[in-house]
Amino acid sequence: MIAQLLLPAADGTLVPFVPSTTPRLRPPASPPRSRVAYAAAHVVCDPAARDRFGDAQIDWDATIAYREYLWSLGFGVAEAMDTAQRGMGLDADGARELIERSLRAARNSGGTIACGAGTDHLDPKGLHDLAAIEAAYGEQCRVIEAHGGRVILMASRALAATARRAADYVRVYSAVLDSLEQPAILHWLGPMFDPALAGYWGTYDLDAAAETALQIVLENADKVDGLKMSLLDKDREIAFRRRLPSGVRMYTGDDFNYPELIRGDALGHSDALLGIFDAIALPAACALAALDAGDLEQYDAIFAPTLPLARHIFMSPTSSYKTGIVFLAYLNGHQRHFRMLGGMESARSILHLAELFRLADAAGVLRDRDLAIERMTLVLRLAGIE
Repeated sequence: MIAQLLLPAADGTLVPFVPSTTPRLRPPASPPRSRVAYAAAHVVCDPAARDRFGDAQIDWDATIAYREYLWSLGFGVAEAMDTAQRGMGLDADGARELIERSLRAARNSGGTIACGAGTDHLDPKGLHDLAAIEAAYGEQCRVIEAHGGRVILMASRALAATARRAADYVRVYSAVLDSLEQPAILHWLGPMFDPALAGYWGTYDLDAAAETALQIVLENADKVDGLKMSLLDKDREIAFRRRLPSGVRMYTGDDFNYPELIRGDALGHSDALLGIFDAIALPAACALAALDAGDLEQYDAIFAPTLPLARHIFMSPTSSYKTGIVFLAYLNGHQRHFRMLGGMESARSILHLAELFRLADAAGVLRDRDLAIERMTLVLRLAGIE
């Protein structure tokens, strides 16, 4: 082990890293039973391949291996979502190949998977009528279902740019849901994750937007498995959750408040479809095992130190959270390098990454501290910090 690691602080000084006493966790013996838990998974780029924004240059072996790791911990994989840099480095053709490869891997391993269907193969510079958007959704949904996958209906930038009223969203979603072979998960992604989705559901008023989303769920309840809400607003999620019809799940996408929302209350709970579960997979699996056992004290104790890490990774600008997710995968030895599609490894500062390292150690996320220190040292040297 390296004798001493000095990490940069905001005041310009170098501060010795003091390892945490957080105990290392062991994988649980069985997958979660009391909650459905999907981890939105990142992709590993191939650093030796041509890499410019919009080109999907992916290391397929490492990318699929990470999904196998998530499945081994009992998680379902939410594939080709924003965590996989969908529309932010991963184009529609790359997403389709990723989905097809991951569905094959899921069949081979017996893993649970749901895949994002969107409209990102439409020309982003043009306006498209509602019929074209319906058709685009349908095309991507058919690819997923043809390979035996469950659909996650992603929020559409094209629909946000075209729709002028709530009824436009009701029309498109109802038509797409009606065409599906099995119930889908709807995804309400807030503008903090993707500014192009501001005003989704036909309004900037979130109360009015919730009414439209709920209308779609109620009118198509037999075709809706659940709704994932990614607004980072726990009170709004709880209020919406209490209005869902029986049999329709609330999948939390709140990377700031997931322990409370998954734990639930006397009136219900949220299941999970979270990007942060990619980064904190082992602690999350252990916390869910404690919940299954009815040990709420242990559940809280495991999740509590992960919250500062999650809130740091997803801090503003929230859309840059993928950098922290991939950085942790690198520190933990799941990939050989810290490179990303479109060069997004540069989206966070060295100060941000240094604090992320501290918080990851405190949360018990680092699988092999010696390896993590070695790799953190290399990153610091490349940044000119000895």
